Amino acid sequence: MTLNDAELGKEYIIKAVSTGGDDEMESFLFSLGCYSGEKITVVDKKKNLVVSIKDARYNIDEELAASIEV
Repeated sequence: MTLNDAELGKEYIIKAVSTGGDDEMESFLFSLGCYSGEKITVVDKKKNLVVSIKDARYNIDEELAASIEV
């Protein structure tokens, strides 16, 4: 499932990041610490998703969240 389908407050392990060959997006996600094997938690879902990765919180849109498989 993708991050868009994740439950609030539940910790997941990232299985894959599928950016469809978009190297810039993949590099951006990697710089946030978002890569295979890393833990991620959805903290809030409103207009965008607020996620927690490695003691930091990020606001990501649905397109980015759809590229993260947990």
